[in-house]
Amino acid sequence: MAEKYSVDIIHPPYKNQFWEVGQRSRQLSQWLSKADDLDQNSNERKAILAAVETAATALFPFLKGSPRQTNSKLPPLARLRSSFEKGSRGIVIPVGGGDESVRYASHLVVSLRQIFGCHLPIQIVYAGESDLSKNNRDTISALDGTKDIEFLDVLTIFDDSTLRLEKGGWAIKPFAALASRFEQVILLDADVVFLQTPETLFGQRPYIENGAYLFHDRLLWQHAFRDRHDWWEDQIKKPSPAMSKSLVWTKDYAEECDSGVVVVDKARPEVLVGLLHIAWQNTYDVREEVTYKITYGDKESWWLGFELAGSGYEFEAHYGSMVGWAPTNEDGDAEDQVCSFVIAHLDGDENLIWYNGGLLKNKLAEPQEYAVPKFWMVNGTWEKGATKQEMSCMVGAEVRRLTGEQQSILRRSIEVATRVDEVLGLG
Repeated sequence: MAEKYSVDIIHPPYKNQFWEVGQRSRQLSQWLSKADDLDQNSNERKAILAAVETAATALFPFLKGSPRQTNSKLPPLARLRSSFEKGSRGIVIPVGGGDESVRYASHLVVSLRQIFGCHLPIQIVYAGESDLSKNNRDTISALDGTKDIEFLDVLTIFDDSTLRLEKGGWAIKPFAALASRFEQVILLDADVVFLQTPETLFGQRPYIENGAYLFHDRLLWQHAFRDRHDWWEDQIKKPSPAMSKSLVWTKDYAEECDSGVVVVDKARPEVLVGLLHIAWQNTYDVREEVTYKITYGDKESWWLGFELAGSGYEFEAHYGSMVGWAPTNEDGDAEDQVCSFVIAHLDGDENLIWYNGGLLKNKLAEPQEYAVPKFWMVNGTWEKGATKQEMSCMVGAEVRRLTGEQQSILRRSIEVATRVDEVLGLG
Protein backbone atom coordinates (compact mmCIF):
# COMPACT_ATOMS: atom_id res chain seq x y z
CA MET A 1 0.00 0.00 0.00
CA ALA A 2 2.99 2.34 0.44
CA GLU A 3 3.13 3.26 -3.24
CA LYS A 4 -0.28 4.95 -2.95
CA TYR A 5 0.99 7.53 -0.50
CA SER A 6 0.85 11.07 -1.87
CA VAL A 7 4.26 12.72 -2.23
CA ASP A 8 2.88 16.06 -3.35
CA ILE A 9 4.71 18.89 -1.65
CA ILE A 10 2.72 20.88 0.90
CA HIS A 11 2.50 24.42 -0.49
CA PRO A 12 1.42 27.71 1.12
CA PRO A 13 -0.89 29.02 2.31
CA TYR A 14 -0.43 26.63 5.22
CA LYS A 15 -3.41 27.57 7.37
CA ASN A 16 -5.62 24.89 5.85
CA GLN A 17 -2.89 22.24 5.52
CA PHE A 18 -2.48 21.14 9.14
CA TRP A 19 -5.08 18.39 8.82
CA GLU A 20 -3.53 17.13 5.59
CA VAL A 21 -0.05 17.04 7.12
CA GLY A 22 -1.60 15.13 10.01
CA GLN A 23 -3.20 12.55 7.71
CA ARG A 24 0.07 11.92 5.91
CA SER A 25 1.85 11.73 9.27
CA ARG A 26 -0.58 9.04 10.46
CA GLN A 27 0.24 6.95 7.42
CA LEU A 28 3.95 7.38 8.04
CA SER A 29 3.70 6.19 11.64
CA GLN A 30 1.65 3.16 10.55
CA TRP A 31 4.31 2.20 8.02
CA LEU A 32 7.12 2.70 10.51
CA SER A 33 5.34 0.54 13.07
CA LYS A 34 4.75 -2.17 10.49
CA ALA A 35 8.37 -2.07 9.28
CA ASP A 36 9.65 -2.29 12.84
CA ASP A 37 7.69 -5.53 13.29
CA LEU A 38 9.14 -7.17 10.19
CA ASP A 39 12.35 -9.13 9.80
CA GLN A 40 15.34 -6.82 9.42
CA ASN A 41 16.27 -8.22 6.01
CA SER A 42 12.84 -8.80 4.52
CA ASN A 43 12.10 -7.29 1.13
CA GLU A 44 8.74 -6.04 2.39
CA ARG A 45 10.44 -4.09 5.15
CA LYS A 46 12.93 -2.56 2.73
CA ALA A 47 10.13 -1.52 0.38
CA ILE A 48 8.12 0.08 3.19
CA LEU A 49 11.13 1.97 4.52
CA ALA A 50 12.01 3.23 1.05
CA ALA A 51 8.49 4.61 0.69
CA VAL A 52 8.72 6.10 4.18
CA GLU A 53 11.87 8.00 3.26
CA THR A 54 10.37 9.37 0.06
CA ALA A 55 7.22 10.50 1.79
CA ALA A 56 8.89 11.82 4.94
CA THR A 57 11.41 14.01 3.13
CA ALA A 58 8.68 15.40 0.87
CA LEU A 59 6.56 16.24 3.91
CA PHE A 60 9.39 17.39 6.21
CA PRO A 61 12.23 18.79 4.04
CA PHE A 62 14.34 19.66 7.08
CA LEU A 63 14.99 15.91 7.48
CA LYS A 64 17.35 16.00 4.51
CA GLY A 65 20.03 17.02 6.92
CA SER A 66 22.47 19.80 7.45
CA PRO A 67 25.16 20.46 4.84
CA ARG A 68 27.58 19.85 7.74
CA GLN A 69 26.30 16.30 8.27
CA THR A 70 27.99 14.21 5.59
CA ASN A 71 29.20 11.19 7.56
CA SER A 72 26.27 8.84 6.99
CA LYS A 73 25.08 6.89 3.97
CA LEU A 74 21.70 6.22 5.57
CA PRO A 75 18.64 8.03 4.18
CA PRO A 76 17.49 11.02 6.26
CA LEU A 77 14.82 9.59 8.58
CA ALA A 78 16.76 6.38 9.13
CA ARG A 79 19.85 8.44 9.91
CA LEU A 80 17.92 10.44 12.50
CA ARG A 81 16.42 7.33 14.11
CA SER A 82 19.80 5.59 14.18
CA SER A 83 21.22 8.51 16.17
CA PHE A 84 18.90 7.74 19.12
CA GLU A 85 20.72 5.58 21.66
CA LYS A 86 18.43 2.67 22.52
CA GLY A 87 16.97 2.89 26.00
CA SER A 88 18.67 6.22 26.73
CA ARG A 89 17.05 8.93 28.79
CA GLY A 90 18.15 12.51 29.19
CA ILE A 91 17.35 16.18 29.64
CA VAL A 92 17.43 18.62 26.73
CA ILE A 93 17.56 22.38 27.34
CA PRO A 94 17.52 24.79 24.39
CA VAL A 95 19.70 27.78 25.33
CA GLY A 96 20.47 30.81 23.22
CA GLY A 97 19.53 34.29 22.27
CA GLY A 98 21.30 36.17 25.05
CA ASP A 99 22.78 36.35 28.52
CA GLU A 100 19.45 35.90 30.34
CA SER A 101 18.94 32.46 28.84
CA VAL A 102 22.50 31.49 29.82
CA ARG A 103 21.90 32.72 33.35
CA TYR A 104 18.65 30.82 33.89
CA ALA A 105 20.00 27.65 32.26
CA SER A 106 23.02 27.83 34.55
CA HIS A 107 20.74 28.11 37.58
CA LEU A 108 18.78 25.11 36.33
CA VAL A 109 21.59 22.70 35.50
CA VAL A 110 23.56 23.43 38.67
CA SER A 111 20.44 22.98 40.83
CA LEU A 112 19.64 19.67 39.11
CA ARG A 113 23.10 18.36 39.93
CA GLN A 114 23.64 19.89 43.38
CA ILE A 115 20.15 20.07 44.91
CA PHE A 116 18.50 16.98 43.43
CA GLY A 117 21.55 14.84 42.66
CA CYS A 118 20.02 14.26 39.23
CA HIS A 119 22.23 11.91 37.23
CA LEU A 120 20.40 12.10 33.92
CA PRO A 121 22.69 13.28 31.13
CA ILE A 122 22.00 16.84 30.01
CA GLN A 123 22.34 18.30 26.54
CA ILE A 124 22.23 22.04 25.94
CA VAL A 125 21.04 22.64 22.39
CA TYR A 126 21.60 25.78 20.35
CA ALA A 127 21.38 26.99 16.74
CA GLY A 128 24.79 28.07 15.57
CA GLU A 129 27.56 30.18 17.03
CA SER A 130 25.52 33.40 16.95
CA ASP A 131 22.84 31.73 19.09
CA LEU A 132 25.15 30.42 21.84
CA SER A 133 28.77 31.45 21.54
CA LYS A 134 31.74 29.30 22.51
CA ASN A 135 32.47 31.79 25.28
CA ASN A 136 29.00 31.18 26.75
CA ARG A 137 29.33 27.42 26.34
CA ASP A 138 32.67 27.53 28.15
CA THR A 139 31.13 29.64 30.91
CA ILE A 140 28.41 27.05 31.50
CA SER A 141 30.91 24.18 31.38
CA ALA A 142 33.09 25.81 34.02
CA LEU A 143 30.37 26.00 36.67
CA ASP A 144 30.47 23.70 39.67
CA GLY A 145 28.61 20.52 38.74
CA THR A 146 28.33 21.09 34.98
CA LYS A 147 31.52 19.46 33.72
CA ASP A 148 29.53 16.61 32.15
CA ILE A 149 27.07 18.84 30.26
CA GLU A 150 26.96 18.15 26.51
CA PHE A 151 26.38 20.76 23.82
CA LEU A 152 24.62 20.13 20.53
CA ASP A 153 24.38 22.51 17.60
CA VAL A 154 21.03 21.65 16.00
CA LEU A 155 22.26 23.07 12.69
CA THR A 156 24.62 20.11 12.40
CA ILE A 157 21.55 17.86 12.27
CA PHE A 158 18.94 19.72 10.20
CA ASP A 159 19.00 21.81 7.06
CA ASP A 160 18.32 25.33 8.34
CA SER A 161 17.15 26.75 5.01
CA THR A 162 13.48 26.16 5.86
CA LEU A 163 13.92 26.63 9.62
CA ARG A 164 15.89 29.83 10.33
CA LEU A 165 16.48 28.72 13.88
CA GLU A 166 19.40 31.02 14.74
CA LYS A 167 16.90 33.82 15.36
CA GLY A 168 13.86 31.58 15.78
CA GLY A 169 13.44 31.70 19.58
CA TRP A 170 10.92 29.08 20.70
CA ALA A 171 11.02 27.38 17.31
CA ILE A 172 14.16 25.45 18.22
CA LYS A 173 12.40 23.37 20.88
CA PRO A 174 10.90 20.48 18.85
CA PHE A 175 14.06 20.32 16.74
CA ALA A 176 16.15 20.09 19.91
CA ALA A 177 14.05 17.14 21.07
CA LEU A 178 14.38 15.47 17.66
CA ALA A 179 18.12 16.09 17.33
CA SER A 180 19.05 14.81 20.78
CA ARG A 181 20.77 11.44 21.04
CA PHE A 182 18.39 10.52 23.87
CA GLU A 183 15.56 8.19 22.96
CA GLN A 184 13.45 9.42 25.86
CA VAL A 185 13.61 13.17 26.31
CA ILE A 186 12.66 15.63 29.03
CA LEU A 187 12.64 18.95 27.18
CA LEU A 188 13.00 21.97 29.48
CA ASP A 189 12.85 25.71 29.10
CA ALA A 190 15.86 27.36 30.69
CA ASP A 191 13.76 29.10 33.38
CA VAL A 192 12.06 25.99 34.77
CA VAL A 193 12.20 25.47 38.55
CA PHE A 194 11.81 21.96 39.99
CA LEU A 195 10.46 20.93 43.37
CA GLN A 196 11.12 17.25 42.67
CA THR A 197 13.84 15.54 40.70
CA PRO A 198 12.95 15.47 36.99
CA GLU A 199 13.46 11.70 36.82
CA THR A 200 10.00 11.54 38.43
CA LEU A 201 8.50 12.57 35.09
CA PHE A 202 9.42 9.27 33.44
CA GLY A 203 7.42 7.42 36.09
CA GLN A 204 4.18 9.32 35.59
CA ARG A 205 1.25 7.28 34.29
CA PRO A 206 0.43 9.59 31.34
CA TYR A 207 3.98 9.19 30.06
CA ILE A 208 4.15 5.43 30.60
CA GLU A 209 0.85 4.85 28.81
CA ASN A 210 1.22 7.35 25.96
CA GLY A 211 4.88 8.23 25.47
CA ALA A 212 4.00 11.95 25.33
CA TYR A 213 3.31 13.89 28.52
CA LEU A 214 2.29 17.55 28.47
CA PHE A 215 1.36 20.25 30.98
CA HIS A 216 -1.54 22.68 30.93
CA ASP A 217 -1.50 26.44 30.67
CA ARG A 218 -3.75 28.71 32.74
CA LEU A 219 -7.49 28.75 32.19
CA LEU A 220 -7.99 32.24 30.83
CA TRP A 221 -9.96 34.36 28.36
CA GLN A 222 -13.02 32.18 27.82
CA HIS A 223 -14.82 32.99 24.54
CA ALA A 224 -12.19 35.61 23.66
CA PHE A 225 -10.47 33.96 20.67
CA ARG A 226 -13.23 32.84 18.34
CA ASP A 227 -11.03 32.87 15.22
CA ARG A 228 -8.50 30.58 16.90
CA HIS A 229 -11.19 28.11 17.91
CA ASP A 230 -12.81 28.19 14.48
CA TRP A 231 -9.45 27.31 12.96
CA TRP A 232 -8.85 24.45 15.41
CA GLU A 233 -12.32 23.06 14.74
CA ASP A 234 -11.72 23.27 10.99
CA GLN A 235 -8.40 21.43 11.15
CA ILE A 236 -9.24 18.88 13.88
CA LYS A 237 -11.89 17.22 11.78
CA LYS A 238 -12.05 14.03 13.85
CA PRO A 239 -11.09 14.88 17.45
CA SER A 240 -9.54 12.13 19.54
CA PRO A 241 -10.92 11.10 22.94
CA ALA A 242 -8.22 13.29 24.49
CA MET A 243 -10.04 16.36 23.22
CA SER A 244 -13.09 15.57 25.35
CA LYS A 245 -10.96 16.29 28.44
CA SER A 246 -9.84 19.67 27.11
CA LEU A 247 -11.56 22.70 28.60
CA VAL A 248 -10.04 24.74 25.80
CA TRP A 249 -11.85 22.52 23.28
CA THR A 250 -15.11 22.01 25.21
CA LYS A 251 -15.43 25.30 27.13
CA ASP A 252 -13.76 27.75 24.75
CA TYR A 253 -10.81 28.82 26.90
CA ALA A 254 -7.84 30.38 25.16
CA GLU A 255 -4.66 28.38 25.79
CA GLU A 256 -4.03 24.69 26.41
CA CYS A 257 -0.32 24.02 26.85
CA ASP A 258 2.57 25.30 28.96
CA SER A 259 5.46 23.86 26.97
CA GLY A 260 8.10 24.66 29.60
CA VAL A 261 8.33 20.89 30.20
CA VAL A 262 7.56 18.24 27.59
CA VAL A 263 8.34 14.53 27.95
CA VAL A 264 8.51 12.32 24.84
CA ASP A 265 9.52 8.78 23.92
CA LYS A 266 10.95 8.86 20.40
CA ALA A 267 11.17 5.06 20.33
CA ARG A 268 7.41 5.01 19.67
CA PRO A 269 6.87 5.64 15.94
CA GLU A 270 3.63 7.55 16.45
CA VAL A 271 5.27 9.88 18.99
CA LEU A 272 8.26 10.44 16.73
CA VAL A 273 6.03 11.30 13.78
CA GLY A 274 3.89 13.52 15.99
CA LEU A 275 7.09 15.33 16.94
CA LEU A 276 7.86 15.78 13.25
CA HIS A 277 4.45 17.40 12.79
CA ILE A 278 5.18 19.73 15.71
CA ALA A 279 8.54 20.59 14.17
CA TRP A 280 6.85 21.32 10.82
CA GLN A 281 4.55 23.79 12.58
CA ASN A 282 7.69 25.57 13.83
CA THR A 283 9.44 25.83 10.46
CA TYR A 284 9.94 29.42 9.39
CA ASP A 285 7.21 29.82 6.76
CA VAL A 286 4.58 27.93 8.76
CA ARG A 287 5.24 29.71 12.05
CA GLU A 288 5.33 33.11 10.36
CA GLU A 289 2.07 32.53 8.50
CA VAL A 290 0.09 30.48 11.02
CA THR A 291 1.53 29.01 14.21
CA TYR A 292 2.87 32.19 15.83
CA LYS A 293 0.12 34.37 14.42
CA ILE A 294 -2.98 32.43 15.47
CA THR A 295 -1.51 31.18 18.75
CA TYR A 296 1.33 32.29 21.04
CA GLY A 297 4.73 30.84 20.16
CA ASP A 298 5.28 27.09 20.14
CA LYS A 299 2.87 26.25 22.98
CA GLU A 300 -0.16 24.98 21.11
CA SER A 301 1.88 23.27 18.41
CA TRP A 302 2.69 20.42 20.83
CA TRP A 303 -0.74 19.00 21.52
CA LEU A 304 -1.97 19.94 18.05
CA GLY A 305 0.85 18.00 16.38
CA PHE A 306 0.22 14.88 18.45
CA GLU A 307 -3.52 15.22 17.95
CA LEU A 308 -3.38 15.60 14.17
CA ALA A 309 -0.69 12.95 13.70
CA GLY A 310 -2.72 10.43 15.70
CA SER A 311 -0.19 9.99 18.48
CA GLY A 312 -1.22 9.15 22.00
CA TYR A 313 -0.60 12.02 24.41
CA GLU A 314 -1.92 13.17 27.75
CA PHE A 315 -1.87 16.31 29.86
CA GLU A 316 -1.48 16.67 33.59
CA ALA A 317 -4.82 16.35 35.36
CA HIS A 318 -5.20 20.03 36.30
CA TYR A 319 -4.88 23.27 34.43
CA GLY A 320 -2.06 25.57 35.52
CA SER A 321 -1.80 26.12 39.27
CA MET A 322 -0.39 29.07 41.20
CA VAL A 323 2.62 29.08 43.52
CA GLY A 324 3.51 32.34 45.22
CA TRP A 325 2.52 34.56 48.10
CA ALA A 326 -0.72 35.22 49.94
CA PRO A 327 -1.91 38.11 52.07
CA THR A 328 -2.36 36.99 55.67
CA ASN A 329 -4.74 38.02 58.44
CA GLU A 330 -3.82 39.08 61.98
CA ASP A 331 -3.38 35.41 63.00
CA GLY A 332 -0.91 34.82 60.18
CA ASP A 333 -3.32 32.65 58.21
CA ALA A 334 -3.42 33.05 54.45
CA GLU A 335 -6.45 34.70 52.96
CA ASP A 336 -8.26 33.48 49.88
CA GLN A 337 -5.76 34.19 47.11
CA VAL A 338 -2.25 33.30 45.98
CA CYS A 339 -0.32 35.68 43.74
CA SER A 340 2.92 35.54 41.72
CA PHE A 341 4.36 35.72 38.21
CA VAL A 342 4.57 31.99 37.42
CA ILE A 343 2.49 28.93 36.57
CA ALA A 344 2.87 25.78 38.66
CA HIS A 345 2.23 22.12 37.82
CA LEU A 346 1.36 18.94 39.72
CA ASP A 347 2.34 15.31 39.36
CA GLY A 348 -0.10 12.41 39.38
CA ASP A 349 -0.13 12.36 43.19
CA GLU A 350 -1.28 16.00 43.37
CA ASN A 351 2.15 17.23 44.49
CA LEU A 352 3.94 20.25 43.06
CA ILE A 353 6.64 19.18 40.64
CA TRP A 354 7.73 22.28 38.68
CA TYR A 355 6.90 25.86 37.79
CA ASN A 356 8.04 28.24 35.10
CA GLY A 357 9.59 31.70 35.30
CA GLY A 358 12.79 31.07 37.25
CA LEU A 359 13.77 31.59 40.88
CA LEU A 360 13.56 35.38 40.73
CA LYS A 361 10.38 36.84 42.19
CA ASN A 362 9.77 38.74 38.96
CA LYS A 363 12.51 38.32 36.38
CA LEU A 364 11.05 41.07 34.17
CA ALA A 365 10.97 43.79 36.84
CA GLU A 366 13.58 42.88 39.49
CA PRO A 367 16.46 40.88 37.97
CA GLN A 368 18.25 40.56 41.35
CA GLU A 369 15.35 39.86 43.73
CA TYR A 370 15.03 36.23 44.77
CA ALA A 371 12.17 35.09 47.00
CA VAL A 372 10.87 31.76 48.26
CA PRO A 373 7.12 31.31 47.57
CA LYS A 374 5.13 30.12 50.57
CA PHE A 375 1.69 29.18 49.25
CA TRP A 376 0.00 27.50 46.31
CA MET A 377 -3.46 26.92 44.89
CA VAL A 378 -4.99 24.57 42.33
CA ASN A 379 -8.36 24.68 40.54
CA GLY A 380 -9.01 28.29 41.43
CA THR A 381 -9.90 31.18 39.13
CA TRP A 382 -7.10 33.14 37.50
CA GLU A 383 -7.03 36.92 37.79
CA LYS A 384 -4.45 37.94 35.24
CA GLY A 385 -2.19 40.94 35.85
CA ALA A 386 -2.66 43.70 33.29
CA THR A 387 0.99 43.45 32.17
CA LYS A 388 3.79 40.92 32.52
CA GLN A 389 5.30 43.17 35.20
CA GLU A 390 2.17 42.88 37.37
CA MET A 391 1.32 39.91 39.55
CA SER A 392 -1.43 37.52 38.62
CA CYS A 393 -3.52 35.87 41.31
CA MET A 394 -5.60 32.74 41.77
CA VAL A 395 -8.72 32.90 43.94
CA GLY A 396 -11.67 30.77 44.90
CA ALA A 397 -9.95 27.57 46.09
CA GLU A 398 -8.05 26.34 49.13
CA VAL A 399 -4.83 28.20 49.91
CA ARG A 400 -2.19 25.57 50.62
CA ARG A 401 1.20 26.07 52.26
CA LEU A 402 4.37 24.71 50.69
CA THR A 403 5.91 22.04 52.90
CA GLY A 404 9.09 22.65 54.82
CA GLU A 405 10.92 20.36 52.41
CA GLN A 406 9.62 22.25 49.38
CA GLN A 407 10.65 25.58 50.86
CA SER A 408 14.04 24.14 51.74
CA ILE A 409 14.54 22.99 48.15
CA LEU A 410 13.75 26.48 46.89
CA ARG A 411 15.98 28.19 49.47
CA ARG A 412 18.89 25.96 48.54
CA SER A 413 18.17 26.47 44.84
CA ILE A 414 18.34 30.24 45.39
CA GLU A 415 21.63 29.86 47.26
CA VAL A 416 23.00 27.92 44.29
CA ALA A 417 21.65 30.51 41.85
CA THR A 418 23.27 33.33 43.83
CA ARG A 419 26.65 31.60 43.66
CA VAL A 420 26.18 31.09 39.92
CA ASP A 421 25.38 34.79 39.53
CA GLU A 422 28.65 35.66 41.25
CA VAL A 423 30.60 33.48 38.83
CA LEU A 424 28.73 35.08 35.91
CA GLY A 425 29.60 38.55 37.26
CA LEU A 426 26.01 39.35 38.24
CA GLY A 427 26.42 39.21 42.02
